[in-house]
Amino acid sequence: MQSSAGARAFQNARLQKKFRKQAEALIATANTAYGQGRYAEAEALCRQILNELPEHFSALHLLGLCAFSTQNFEAAKLALKQAVIADPRSAQAFSDLGATHFALGQYEEARNHLEKATALKPGFPMALANLGNALLHLGRVQDAIECYDRAIKLKPDYVDALCNRGLAELALHQFDRARQSFERTLLFQPRHVEALAGKGLVNIELKNYDEAKTALEAALALRPGSAKILANRGRVNLELSRWEQAAADFDAALAISPRLEVALQGKAQVSLNMGNTAQAILACTTLLEENPRSAVAMALLSACFANQGEIASAIELLDAAIAIAPDAGLIGRKIYFLDFLPDADFAVQQAARKQWWDTVGVRLPQTTLAPRQLDPDRRIVIGYVSAELWYHSAAFALLPLLRHRDRAKFEVVCYSCLPTQDEVTASFKQLADVWVDTWQLSDDELVERIQADKVDILIDVSGHTTGNRLPVFARKPAPIQVSGFGHASGTGLQTMDYVFADPIFIPESARHLLAEKVYDLPCLNTIDPIVDVPQSELPMLRNGHVTFGVFNRINKISDDAIRVWSKVMREVTGSRIIIKHTLLDDPLVREGLVARFVAHGVAEENITCLGSTSRHEHLGAFAQVDISLDPFPQNGGISTWESLYAGVPVVAKLGNASSSRAGGSIVAAVGLEDWVAEDDEGYAAIACRYAAQPDDLAKLRAELRARIVASPAGNVEVYASRVEAGYRQFWRDYCAAMTS
Repeated sequence: MQSSAGARAFQNARLQKKFRKQAEALIATANTAYGQGRYAEAEALCRQILNELPEHFSALHLLGLCAFSTQNFEAAKLALKQAVIADPRSAQAFSDLGATHFALGQYEEARNHLEKATALKPGFPMALANLGNALLHLGRVQDAIECYDRAIKLKPDYVDALCNRGLAELALHQFDRARQSFERTLLFQPRHVEALAGKGLVNIELKNYDEAKTALEAALALRPGSAKILANRGRVNLELSRWEQAAADFDAALAISPRLEVALQGKAQVSLNMGNTAQAILACTTLLEENPRSAVAMALLSACFANQGEIASAIELLDAAIAIAPDAGLIGRKIYFLDFLPDADFAVQQAARKQWWDTVGVRLPQTTLAPRQLDPDRRIVIGYVSAELWYHSAAFALLPLLRHRDRAKFEVVCYSCLPTQDEVTASFKQLADVWVDTWQLSDDELVERIQADKVDILIDVSGHTTGNRLPVFARKPAPIQVSGFGHASGTGLQTMDYVFADPIFIPESARHLLAEKVYDLPCLNTIDPIVDVPQSELPMLRNGHVTFGVFNRINKISDDAIRVWSKVMREVTGSRIIIKHTLLDDPLVREGLVARFVAHGVAEENITCLGSTSRHEHLGAFAQVDISLDPFPQNGGISTWESLYAGVPVVAKLGNASSSRAGGSIVAAVGLEDWVAEDDEGYAAIACRYAAQPDDLAKLRAELRARIVASPAGNVEVYASRVEAGYRQFWRDYCAAMTS
């Protein structure tokens, strides 16, 4: 019995030894087949070996590689696990097993096996680079960069490691280093698609949009069907305000990959910009289905709600987004939307601004100011930092200050924060002593430029609106910093010294809540006289009915305003209302607005909606209006001035925050105090009373332009001199404080 068993064992051993020799020939043939891409043949040979030798390492390893190459990752994982059991000293097998887990999205398991591979063989560039990839997906970005660096040190022309290091550096906002990594990759391999795409991405972040587009188009030429590259080219077109081209790129990307996040984000944004709120909502909804915690999707959807006047819903979404990603942009957007919320008084609005400072501003490094000549009477350098130096309401408030300044006493530097340029931009360029396009500058670079320009007083025009550079103001690059003329309702920044206002816009009782000291002007803003639109007769004299007008942004039209306006229209028999804004070209917004009036008993035929027109046509449309109705709680600003210059008085109401007192500030500043109400009842009473006085309205219409020009608020030369008196006082006080 024992002899028989021993004989069989001896025989099996001889057979195994014989088959091992055969297996060496088979594995060599299998490797050749694998190298030539004949994976099925290689797999069959491996299985032939494993039938006889189940623990044959080379066959197990190659079987795993064949499965990996055909993207059968589960089978690859099974074979490679058996391979590392058969030879636990094989760094290559552990590396391949790690790569398989990575392909399956199992990044922690990938990291574990790749660390074993690099422990077994520290000088293993591929394993180090793959370990970097796993760490990058686990959010350990700095650790990933260290792995890429080790791999590149061993193999300086390792293009995949160089490219992926660039992506990791991009994630850390190390833009210059990322650009160097991508350029080095392309030095070794000029047609490396991922490096070209990465170069495009880093140039988007650096706002070098022409370079970004060139790189992305080179990548697309090599890989035309890449949804990600198409979507990122769409981002470039979006930043350059090329809406149609951006929309085409995002649509092409979504046709390939319908749920690609970057394409859906772009689609939502470009749809908002092109006035298609319904499409934007659809894109946002899809984004949130894919990622319910997408702060970007929530922010974009909040803009969709705001477009339709649903401010409370917009703020609720922003609060959810801020809880996930408390960044400056989201908090700033909430601050902006709070201006439209009826219950947001001075305390609520300033608390939100303080949140921005406590979350963002306090973390930013303060600038060490260069010494200055402390002569209180010398020529002062004024720097205006604005994203509105184009056809924008804030631009119309700023232009007269530059046009009527004392050039002998004040030098002006304009820092333009958006690439948008038009004929208004040309006017600013002509009026400024120095023009700086800052939209391509980082915050640190802009701080350096402001220092180099030796700016004494730096003016923030944008506040917490799109394109602002408040993080620059938080660094305090100028001795004196002021907010004014645009979104001038306080910034909350402890580094901001003054805000321009007036006693109505920010009353004494609220001033203790602001971070800034209030400096009073005749009015919160002014505009150049409008003289190219002829005076018109009172429309009610020829129409036989009163026509009210609202030429303001749709998101300013609150439910409370519609309720009061509808009450007025019901009381003023036969009255009509004209509402004009660019967004009324959007069917969803237009139909929703009309429905809100109809719900309050206003007949649809009594509502006229006008959309986008030229400025001349916009101003000419006031010839159809007898009385303008200021929206609330967010009032009109420049639109109020435009109405007044057209001879159309504006009914205004004072609220409990600066944004709800702008209309009253302007109307009272030109001597129409009796057109300013304290509450809803008073507002309706003013509108109804003057609607019944056509003779008084006609007289006022004829006189109003002259009355404006005669007022300190409307006389732009007087107004500009008052602003400059403020600048001089700020500078003298600073000089006195620094020399005391």
